Amino acid sequence: MEQVIMFASVMTPIVTGLTEVAKRTFLIPKRFINIVSLIIGLVVGLMAFPLTDLDWALRTWAGTMAGLAATGLYEVGKYRVGPRHK
Repeated sequence: MEQVIMFASVMTPIVTGLTEVAKRTFLIPKRFINIVSLIIGLVVGLMAFPLTDLDWALRTWAGTMAGLAATGLYEVGKYRVGPRHK
C-alpha cells in the first residue's frame, strides 16, 4: 500500500499539469474537470508500466488517487495563492 501512495504522490503533479493543459486546450465545462482529471490519472497510471513494478490494478488505483488529488491540489493552490476576494 505504501508503494501505491508513493506512486500516486509522484503522479499527482504530472496529472495536475496534464489536466491544466486539457483545460486550456479544450473547452471543458467546470463541472467536468473532476472527471477529466480522474480519467487522466487513470491513463497516466496505466501507461506508467515501465516506471514501476506495480501490477495494473495497483497502478489504476494510484492513478485514481492521483487524478482526484490533482483536482484538489489545483483548487487549494488557486484559492490560497490567487487574489483574495472580500
